[in-house]
Amino acid sequence: MADSLFVPLGDGRYQPTGLSRGPWSPNALHGGPTAALVAHAAETVLADSGADAHLPVRLTLDLERAVPLAPLSVHAEIVRPGRKVQVAEVVIADDEGRRLARASVLAIRRREMTLPDGLIRPVEPQIADRSVGQSSLDWDFPDDQLVFHADGTEHRVVKGSFSEPGPATDWIRLRVPVLPGVEPTGFQRVVAAADFLNGISSVVDLSEATFINPDLTVTVHRLPVGEWVAVDAVTRFTDEGIGTAEADLYDERGRLGRAVQTLLFEPVG
Repeated sequence: MADSLFVPLGDGRYQPTGLSRGPWSPNALHGGPTAALVAHAAETVLADSGADAHLPVRLTLDLERAVPLAPLSVHAEIVRPGRKVQVAEVVIADDEGRRLARASVLAIRRREMTLPDGLIRPVEPQIADRSVGQSSLDWDFPDDQLVFHADGTEHRVVKGSFSEPGPATDWIRLRVPVLPGVEPTGFQRVVAAADFLNGISSVVDLSEATFINPDLTVTVHRLPVGEWVAVDAVTRFTDEGIGTAEADLYDERGRLGRAVQTLLFEPVG
């Protein structure tokens, strides 16, 4: 069994392992590992810049094509340099040079300060503890193939159910690192968990319709503590076939951010 989501090949190239596989096709990646790899690339160039603004606070990922279970080239660069605010752009391509995904990662300087009384703070009461959650996943996949949702992550559902449409709250933990022998950063853990939004809060049965997300946006006002990230998600659709999956994100200390996916709804058949 693989021990990471990706294996470095050198020169900015990476080989996805079966632990990155998505539920839709045996030859395509889940969006969570893709987002985590983007986060790794962005964090590297931001840290190398030497600027105070090096810790990410927002990721916006456009999934332009299915990302295959094949060697990937990842290019990251600072497109907006600055001491207080920086933006890194990350592009993932296949070996034929086709762009598969593009992301913008915003970093803002962090500094302790005293704020006036009465301000609305981004702290909310904690959600249900993961110890009361259910760990079973009702997503079928061939037993002989590794997949991200069942093998690359661990789940504890404390509200809702994978088998019943509607809002849900799921505590999620990466079982393996993004890269071999490297502890995942808090930001990598957050974005990897956030791409489960539409899956855990689906409003229709997969036999009736698909609801793919061509994008993912994650914002955090602080990085998570510990390995677990809770995704408190709800999906909404219009009668024009467009929807959003939205979630508040938590760790053991409370709310830490927000995530949104735009959804394309299409009936099956």
